[in-house]
Amino acid sequence: MLKNIVSIPLSWLYTMGVAIRHLLYDQRMLPSFTVDVPTICVGNLAVGGTGKTPMVAYIVRLLQENGFHPAILSRGYKRLTHGFRMADTMSTTDTIGDEAMQMHRAFPDVPIAVCENRVRGVRQLKRQVKELDVVILDDAMQHRAIQCGLTVLLTPYDRLYIDDHMLPWGNLRDLPSRALKADAIVVTKCPDNIRPIDMRVVDNRLHLPTYQQLHFTGIEYARMEQTGTPLVLTGIAHPEYMFDHVKQQYPQAELLAYPDHHRFTPADIETIVTKAKHFDFVLTTEKDIQRLRATELVDRLQTQNKRLIALPIRVKFCTPNKTFDKQIITYVRENTRK
Repeated sequence: MLKNIVSIPLSWLYTMGVAIRHLLYDQRMLPSFTVDVPTICVGNLAVGGTGKTPMVAYIVRLLQENGFHPAILSRGYKRLTHGFRMADTMSTTDTIGDEAMQMHRAFPDVPIAVCENRVRGVRQLKRQVKELDVVILDDAMQHRAIQCGLTVLLTPYDRLYIDDHMLPWGNLRDLPSRALKADAIVVTKCPDNIRPIDMRVVDNRLHLPTYQQLHFTGIEYARMEQTGTPLVLTGIAHPEYMFDHVKQQYPQAELLAYPDHHRFTPADIETIVTKAKHFDFVLTTEKDIQRLRATELVDRLQTQNKRLIALPIRVKFCTPNKTFDKQIITYVRENTRK
Protein backbone atom coordinates (compact mmCIF):
# COMPACT_ATOMS: atom_id res chain seq x y z
CA MET A 1 0.00 0.00 0.00
CA LEU A 2 2.78 2.45 0.95
CA LYS A 3 4.59 1.64 -2.28
CA ASN A 4 1.46 2.52 -4.30
CA ILE A 5 0.97 5.78 -2.37
CA VAL A 6 4.43 6.84 -3.48
CA SER A 7 4.63 5.26 -6.94
CA ILE A 8 1.20 6.23 -8.32
CA PRO A 9 1.78 10.03 -8.19
CA LEU A 10 5.28 9.52 -9.61
CA SER A 11 3.74 7.41 -12.37
CA TRP A 12 1.36 10.24 -13.24
CA LEU A 13 4.26 12.68 -13.48
CA TYR A 14 6.26 10.24 -15.61
CA THR A 15 3.25 9.68 -17.89
CA MET A 16 2.85 13.43 -18.31
CA GLY A 17 6.50 13.82 -19.26
CA VAL A 18 6.33 10.99 -21.81
CA ALA A 19 3.10 12.39 -23.30
CA ILE A 20 4.62 15.86 -23.67
CA ARG A 21 7.66 14.39 -25.41
CA HIS A 22 5.46 12.57 -27.93
CA LEU A 23 3.41 15.73 -28.46
CA LEU A 24 6.56 17.66 -29.32
CA TYR A 25 7.45 15.06 -31.95
CA ASP A 26 3.88 14.91 -33.28
CA GLN A 27 3.83 18.71 -33.65
CA ARG A 28 7.27 18.57 -35.32
CA MET A 29 8.80 20.73 -32.61
CA LEU A 30 11.38 17.97 -32.21
CA PRO A 31 12.97 16.67 -35.44
CA SER A 32 12.33 13.17 -36.76
CA PHE A 33 14.26 11.77 -39.72
CA THR A 34 13.80 9.12 -42.36
CA VAL A 35 16.74 7.14 -43.73
CA ASP A 36 17.22 5.82 -47.24
CA VAL A 37 17.48 2.16 -46.28
CA PRO A 38 14.70 -0.17 -45.05
CA THR A 39 14.50 -0.31 -41.25
CA ILE A 40 12.76 -2.84 -39.01
CA CYS A 41 12.26 -1.85 -35.39
CA VAL A 42 11.89 -4.63 -32.79
CA GLY A 43 10.66 -3.01 -29.60
CA ASN A 44 8.42 -3.07 -26.59
CA LEU A 45 6.60 -0.71 -24.25
CA ALA A 46 7.83 -2.25 -20.98
CA VAL A 47 11.25 -2.46 -19.40
CA GLY A 48 13.15 -5.70 -19.99
CA GLY A 49 12.29 -9.30 -20.54
CA THR A 50 10.02 -9.40 -23.60
CA GLY A 51 12.27 -11.47 -25.88
CA LYS A 52 13.63 -8.85 -28.26
CA THR A 53 17.00 -10.52 -28.85
CA PRO A 54 15.56 -13.91 -29.94
CA MET A 55 13.14 -12.08 -32.25
CA VAL A 56 15.98 -10.07 -33.80
CA ALA A 57 17.83 -13.35 -34.38
CA TYR A 58 14.73 -14.88 -35.99
CA ILE A 59 14.37 -11.93 -38.38
CA VAL A 60 18.07 -12.04 -39.28
CA ARG A 61 17.84 -15.73 -40.21
CA LEU A 62 14.65 -15.11 -42.15
CA LEU A 63 16.22 -12.33 -44.20
CA GLN A 64 19.39 -14.30 -44.86
CA GLU A 65 17.39 -17.32 -46.01
CA ASN A 66 15.66 -15.07 -48.53
CA GLY A 67 18.88 -13.66 -49.96
CA PHE A 68 19.00 -10.30 -48.15
CA HIS A 69 21.95 -8.70 -46.39
CA PRO A 70 20.79 -7.36 -43.01
CA ALA A 71 22.64 -5.39 -40.36
CA ILE A 72 21.78 -4.94 -36.68
CA LEU A 73 21.91 -1.66 -34.78
CA SER A 74 21.40 -1.36 -31.03
CA ARG A 75 22.18 1.11 -28.31
CA GLY A 76 24.76 -1.12 -26.67
CA TYR A 77 23.20 -0.91 -23.23
CA LYS A 78 25.65 -0.88 -20.28
CA ARG A 79 28.74 -0.66 -22.49
CA LEU A 80 31.62 1.51 -21.33
CA THR A 81 32.04 3.30 -24.66
CA HIS A 82 30.11 6.02 -26.47
CA GLY A 83 29.19 6.88 -30.03
CA PHE A 84 29.15 4.62 -33.08
CA ARG A 85 31.03 1.33 -32.94
CA MET A 86 31.10 -1.66 -35.25
CA ALA A 87 31.48 -5.14 -33.77
CA ASP A 88 34.75 -6.79 -34.73
CA THR A 89 37.17 -9.45 -33.50
CA MET A 90 38.35 -7.14 -30.70
CA SER A 91 34.86 -6.37 -29.38
CA THR A 92 33.83 -7.18 -25.83
CA THR A 93 30.78 -6.56 -23.69
CA ASP A 94 32.56 -3.47 -22.37
CA THR A 95 32.86 -1.98 -25.87
CA ILE A 96 29.50 -2.96 -27.45
CA GLY A 97 27.32 -4.39 -24.66
CA ASP A 98 26.15 -7.93 -23.93
CA GLU A 99 23.23 -8.15 -26.37
CA ALA A 100 25.27 -6.85 -29.32
CA MET A 101 28.07 -9.23 -28.33
CA GLN A 102 25.61 -12.12 -28.25
CA MET A 103 24.43 -11.26 -31.77
CA HIS A 104 28.01 -10.86 -32.98
CA ARG A 105 28.91 -14.37 -31.80
CA ALA A 106 25.70 -15.82 -33.28
CA PHE A 107 26.08 -13.99 -36.62
CA PRO A 108 29.80 -13.25 -37.15
CA ASP A 109 29.22 -12.37 -40.82
CA VAL A 110 26.39 -9.88 -40.12
CA PRO A 111 27.38 -6.22 -39.65
CA ILE A 112 26.48 -5.28 -36.07
CA ALA A 113 26.85 -1.78 -34.67
CA VAL A 114 25.94 0.18 -31.56
CA CYS A 115 25.07 3.86 -31.33
CA GLU A 116 22.95 5.95 -28.98
CA ASN A 117 21.83 8.09 -31.92
CA ARG A 118 19.91 5.70 -34.17
CA VAL A 119 19.76 8.07 -37.15
CA ARG A 120 23.51 8.57 -37.07
CA GLY A 121 24.01 4.85 -36.54
CA VAL A 122 21.96 3.83 -39.59
CA ARG A 123 23.65 6.43 -41.79
CA GLN A 124 27.09 5.30 -40.63
CA LEU A 125 26.19 1.67 -41.34
CA LYS A 126 25.10 2.61 -44.84
CA ARG A 127 28.44 4.34 -45.44
CA GLN A 128 30.53 1.47 -44.11
CA VAL A 129 28.63 -1.59 -45.36
CA LYS A 130 28.62 -2.07 -49.13
CA GLU A 131 25.94 -4.76 -49.30
CA LEU A 132 23.18 -3.52 -47.03
CA ASP A 133 19.53 -4.26 -47.73
CA VAL A 134 17.93 -3.60 -44.32
CA VAL A 135 18.84 -2.48 -40.80
CA ILE A 136 17.20 -4.16 -37.81
CA LEU A 137 16.95 -1.76 -34.90
CA ASP A 138 16.97 -3.57 -31.57
CA ASP A 139 14.86 -1.75 -28.95
CA ALA A 140 14.25 1.48 -30.85
CA MET A 141 10.50 2.00 -30.48
CA GLN A 142 10.99 4.93 -28.09
CA HIS A 143 13.48 6.62 -30.43
CA ARG A 144 11.18 9.05 -32.20
CA ALA A 145 14.12 10.78 -33.88
CA ILE A 146 14.14 7.99 -36.47
CA GLN A 147 11.10 6.98 -38.52
CA CYS A 148 11.27 3.22 -38.93
CA GLY A 149 9.71 1.57 -41.94
CA LEU A 150 8.28 -1.48 -40.11
CA THR A 151 7.73 -1.86 -36.37
CA VAL A 152 7.29 -5.14 -34.49
CA LEU A 153 6.01 -4.68 -30.93
CA LEU A 154 6.57 -7.46 -28.40
CA THR A 155 4.47 -8.00 -25.26
CA PRO A 156 4.66 -11.02 -22.89
CA TYR A 157 1.65 -13.31 -22.59
CA ASP A 158 1.49 -12.96 -18.82
CA ARG A 159 2.21 -9.21 -18.79
CA LEU A 160 0.30 -7.68 -21.68
CA TYR A 161 0.82 -3.94 -22.04
CA ILE A 162 -2.91 -3.36 -21.57
CA ASP A 163 -2.67 -4.85 -18.06
CA ASP A 164 0.38 -2.83 -17.02
CA HIS A 165 0.99 0.65 -15.63
CA MET A 166 3.56 3.32 -16.34
CA LEU A 167 6.78 3.48 -14.34
CA PRO A 168 7.36 3.36 -11.43
CA TRP A 169 3.92 1.99 -10.54
CA GLY A 170 4.23 -0.63 -13.28
CA ASN A 171 6.73 -1.66 -15.94
CA LEU A 172 5.67 0.50 -18.89
CA ARG A 173 8.23 3.02 -20.09
CA ASP A 174 5.97 4.26 -22.89
CA LEU A 175 2.28 5.00 -23.37
CA PRO A 176 0.02 2.01 -24.16
CA SER A 177 -1.43 4.06 -27.02
CA ARG A 178 1.94 3.86 -28.77
CA ALA A 179 1.07 0.27 -29.62
CA LEU A 180 -1.08 1.70 -32.40
CA LYS A 181 2.11 2.70 -34.23
CA ALA A 182 3.24 -0.91 -34.61
CA ASP A 183 2.70 -2.90 -37.79
CA ALA A 184 2.71 -6.25 -35.98
CA ILE A 185 2.06 -7.21 -32.36
CA VAL A 186 3.81 -10.36 -31.13
CA VAL A 187 2.65 -11.90 -27.86
CA THR A 188 5.79 -13.58 -26.57
CA LYS A 189 6.60 -16.25 -23.98
CA CYS A 190 3.31 -18.06 -24.49
CA PRO A 191 2.88 -21.38 -22.64
CA ASP A 192 3.50 -24.54 -24.63
CA ASN A 193 -0.09 -25.66 -24.10
CA ILE A 194 -1.73 -22.43 -25.26
CA ARG A 195 -5.07 -23.14 -26.95
CA PRO A 196 -6.80 -21.35 -29.85
CA ILE A 197 -9.43 -20.07 -27.44
CA ASP A 198 -6.69 -18.54 -25.25
CA MET A 199 -5.33 -16.69 -28.27
CA ARG A 200 -8.82 -15.47 -29.20
CA VAL A 201 -9.24 -14.08 -25.69
CA VAL A 202 -6.01 -12.10 -26.04
CA ASP A 203 -7.02 -10.96 -29.52
CA ASN A 204 -10.36 -9.69 -28.24
CA ARG A 205 -8.75 -7.94 -25.29
CA LEU A 206 -6.13 -6.17 -27.38
CA HIS A 207 -8.80 -5.10 -29.89
CA LEU A 208 -6.26 -4.31 -32.60
CA PRO A 209 -7.06 -2.19 -35.65
CA THR A 210 -7.34 -4.03 -38.96
CA TYR A 211 -3.93 -2.85 -40.21
CA GLN A 212 -2.10 -4.68 -37.41
CA GLN A 213 -1.17 -8.35 -37.46
CA LEU A 214 -1.23 -10.38 -34.25
CA HIS A 215 1.11 -13.31 -33.64
CA PHE A 216 1.84 -15.64 -30.72
CA THR A 217 5.27 -17.05 -29.94
CA GLY A 218 6.92 -19.14 -27.26
CA ILE A 219 10.49 -19.94 -26.34
CA GLU A 220 12.18 -23.05 -27.69
CA TYR A 221 15.04 -24.13 -25.45
CA ALA A 222 17.73 -26.50 -26.62
CA ARG A 223 17.77 -29.94 -25.01
CA MET A 224 20.69 -30.21 -22.61
CA GLU A 225 22.88 -33.30 -22.89
CA GLN A 226 24.82 -32.54 -19.72
CA THR A 227 24.27 -34.94 -16.82
CA GLY A 228 24.14 -33.98 -13.16
CA THR A 229 22.54 -31.02 -11.43
CA PRO A 230 23.15 -27.41 -12.53
CA LEU A 231 23.41 -24.14 -10.71
CA VAL A 232 21.34 -21.81 -12.91
CA LEU A 233 23.04 -18.41 -13.06
CA THR A 234 21.22 -15.44 -14.60
CA GLY A 235 21.49 -11.68 -14.94
CA ILE A 236 18.32 -11.14 -16.96
CA ALA A 237 14.84 -9.80 -16.37
CA HIS A 238 12.31 -12.49 -15.45
CA PRO A 239 14.58 -15.56 -15.18
CA GLU A 240 11.61 -17.66 -14.10
CA TYR A 241 10.85 -18.67 -17.70
CA MET A 242 14.27 -20.25 -18.13
CA PHE A 243 14.38 -21.71 -14.63
CA ASP A 244 10.96 -23.36 -14.96
CA HIS A 245 12.15 -25.06 -18.14
CA VAL A 246 15.42 -26.21 -16.59
CA LYS A 247 13.58 -27.67 -13.60
CA GLN A 248 11.68 -29.98 -15.91
CA GLN A 249 14.94 -31.70 -16.91
CA TYR A 250 16.88 -31.05 -13.71
CA PRO A 251 14.44 -31.07 -10.77
CA GLN A 252 17.19 -30.38 -8.22
CA ALA A 253 18.52 -27.29 -10.01
CA GLU A 254 18.80 -24.05 -8.06
CA LEU A 255 18.66 -20.46 -9.28
CA LEU A 256 21.18 -17.73 -8.51
CA ALA A 257 19.69 -14.58 -10.05
CA TYR A 258 21.19 -11.12 -10.46
CA PRO A 259 19.57 -7.98 -11.94
CA ASP A 260 19.20 -7.54 -15.70
CA HIS A 261 22.49 -6.64 -17.47
CA HIS A 262 24.33 -7.12 -14.17
CA ARG A 263 28.05 -6.41 -14.29
CA PHE A 264 29.60 -9.28 -12.33
CA THR A 265 32.11 -8.14 -9.72
CA PRO A 266 34.96 -10.16 -8.14
CA ALA A 267 32.75 -10.57 -5.06
CA ASP A 268 29.98 -11.99 -7.27
CA ILE A 269 32.40 -14.44 -8.86
CA GLU A 270 33.52 -15.58 -5.41
CA THR A 271 29.88 -16.16 -4.43
CA ILE A 272 29.18 -18.10 -7.64
CA VAL A 273 32.29 -20.28 -7.30
CA THR A 274 31.45 -21.09 -3.68
CA LYS A 275 27.86 -21.96 -4.59
CA ALA A 276 28.96 -24.01 -7.60
CA LYS A 277 30.86 -26.44 -5.37
CA HIS A 278 27.54 -28.11 -4.59
CA PHE A 279 26.56 -28.58 -8.27
CA ASP A 280 27.87 -30.44 -11.30
CA PHE A 281 27.95 -27.50 -13.73
CA VAL A 282 26.80 -23.90 -14.09
CA LEU A 283 24.08 -23.13 -16.62
CA THR A 284 23.52 -19.58 -17.81
CA THR A 285 21.92 -17.63 -20.67
CA GLU A 286 23.45 -16.75 -24.02
CA LYS A 287 23.37 -13.09 -23.00
CA ASP A 288 24.93 -13.58 -19.57
CA ILE A 289 27.78 -15.73 -20.83
CA GLN A 290 29.02 -12.79 -22.89
CA ARG A 291 29.73 -10.85 -19.67
CA LEU A 292 30.89 -13.87 -17.70
CA ARG A 293 33.58 -14.72 -20.26
CA ALA A 294 35.26 -11.44 -19.36
CA THR A 295 35.63 -12.54 -15.73
CA GLU A 296 37.72 -15.26 -14.14
CA LEU A 297 34.67 -17.47 -13.58
CA VAL A 298 35.49 -19.95 -16.37
CA ASP A 299 39.02 -20.50 -15.04
CA ARG A 300 37.80 -20.77 -11.46
CA LEU A 301 35.21 -23.37 -12.43
CA GLN A 302 37.79 -25.38 -14.35
CA THR A 303 39.77 -25.81 -11.13
CA GLN A 304 36.65 -27.62 -9.85
CA ASN A 305 36.39 -29.62 -13.10
CA LYS A 306 33.13 -27.87 -13.86
CA ARG A 307 31.87 -26.12 -16.97
CA LEU A 308 29.99 -22.90 -17.65
CA ILE A 309 27.35 -23.67 -20.29
CA ALA A 310 24.90 -21.37 -22.08
CA LEU A 311 21.37 -22.56 -22.82
CA PRO A 312 20.45 -21.66 -26.43
CA ILE A 313 16.93 -20.41 -27.14
CA ARG A 314 14.92 -19.62 -30.25
CA VAL A 315 11.57 -18.08 -31.08
CA LYS A 316 8.84 -20.64 -31.68
CA PHE A 317 5.63 -19.49 -33.34
CA CYS A 318 2.44 -20.88 -31.78
CA THR A 319 0.52 -20.04 -34.95
CA PRO A 320 1.72 -20.45 -38.55
CA ASN A 321 4.55 -17.99 -39.12
CA LYS A 322 3.97 -17.59 -42.86
CA THR A 323 2.01 -14.36 -42.40
CA PHE A 324 4.70 -12.81 -40.23
CA ASP A 325 7.49 -13.93 -42.56
CA LYS A 326 5.62 -12.57 -45.58
CA GLN A 327 5.13 -9.18 -43.93
CA ILE A 328 8.86 -8.87 -43.20
CA ILE A 329 10.03 -10.07 -46.61
CA THR A 330 7.46 -8.05 -48.55
CA TYR A 331 8.42 -4.84 -46.75
CA VAL A 332 12.14 -5.31 -47.41
CA ARG A 333 11.66 -6.40 -51.00
CA GLU A 334 9.41 -3.45 -51.82
CA ASN A 335 11.73 -0.90 -50.20
CA THR A 336 15.16 -2.19 -51.21
CA ARG A 337 16.80 -0.21 -53.96
CA LYS A 338 18.41 -2.42 -56.56
